Amino acid sequence: MNNGMRSTGSALEIQDLSHTYDGRRAVDGVSLRVEPGEVVCLLGPSGCGKTTVLRLVAGLEKLQAGRILVGDQVVAEPGREAPPEARGVGLVFQDLALFPHLDIGTNVGFGLRRLSAGERNQRVEALLRRLHLEGYSKAWPHQLSGGQQQRAALARAIAPAPGVVLMDEPFSGLDARLRGVVRDEALHLLKADRMTALVVTHDPEEAMFMADRIAVMRAGKIVQVGRPRDVYTRPATEFVAEFLGDVNRIDGVTRGGRVETPFGPLLADGFADGQGVHVLIRPEALRLAGVAAGPGAGPTQGAVKARVLAARLLGRTSWVHFCLNTDPTHRHDATAAGNEEHSHWHARVPGQFLPEEGTELAVSLDAQQAFVFAVGDTT
Repeated sequence: MNNGMRSTGSALEIQDLSHTYDGRRAVDGVSLRVEPGEVVCLLGPSGCGKTTVLRLVAGLEKLQAGRILVGDQVVAEPGREAPPEARGVGLVFQDLALFPHLDIGTNVGFGLRRLSAGERNQRVEALLRRLHLEGYSKAWPHQLSGGQQQRAALARAIAPAPGVVLMDEPFSGLDARLRGVVRDEALHLLKADRMTALVVTHDPEEAMFMADRIAVMRAGKIVQVGRPRDVYTRPATEFVAEFLGDVNRIDGVTRGGRVETPFGPLLADGFADGQGVHVLIRPEALRLAGVAAGPGAGPTQGAVKARVLAARLLGRTSWVHFCLNTDPTHRHDATAAGNEEHSHWHARVPGQFLPEEGTELAVSLDAQQAFVFAVGDTT
């Protein structure tokens, strides 16, 4: 279905998609390009429209507005749509969707009907070996573990060498340890074969691990697109900052292009004097005395004294809960309760750092990981 419209070299191009369910706008003017060999993650909370975008690209929902191109082919626009099997996409879903009445080899080779039997078997066995499923071609789906089933579903999706692989929450049904293993294998396979993928997830860590670029969605719109490190360290909105990771939040008022914090002033360019702002500070931005700053950390400022309330080891990092001695809201009486969010702070420290409750520490701030947003800007 080529009407003369051509892509500009992207593997997948989504142009101004909008979609409504029962009067509710699920997707609102979404545009996105995915380059050849690129892995892009659609990241956002449940109900933000990311799965609807994926289903529209796959041809599982009828397009209402916009245009979708796979390579140089227009596969969908209002009134003209290619069927899912003609779009050159591979699909991997959360619920696996292996055919229960077919063995694993037949499942994986399902989209290879144009090959001879010998070529098909060779392709299937090669993929099974790469995904550590050698010897399982004659097994039934119910005989495999969850991780093995997901590997088989991935093999089936990529067996025909599609132009784009579409993955909808592909690892969320696995336990935490297995999820990490299968996710790593999937990324290695995608990158080794320079496959293009659009991955839907609600998990920020998964998106940052998988993606070359992340498109953050909220309420049917894409609110920021960028490399994982840029989206995390330079969030465009308060929503993005909070969705991508934990923050300490304080309220402030700008004066002379700055806002005061317990650690000294932060730059607040572009805000009018007297404007109310929210200051969001990453837990890893708070440096505790005796803890070396991590790679890429910026200079710290405003060392202040603090008292440890609790410390917990979370595996690769330690989580330290503390209060600032300089915070006037920190008092052991009922009047402090309403200010608890401002007086209690959290720091994330690499490795094992577990000071006892009551320990006095000096805390300073890496201002590169502190973000200032206008009050009321909830986009």
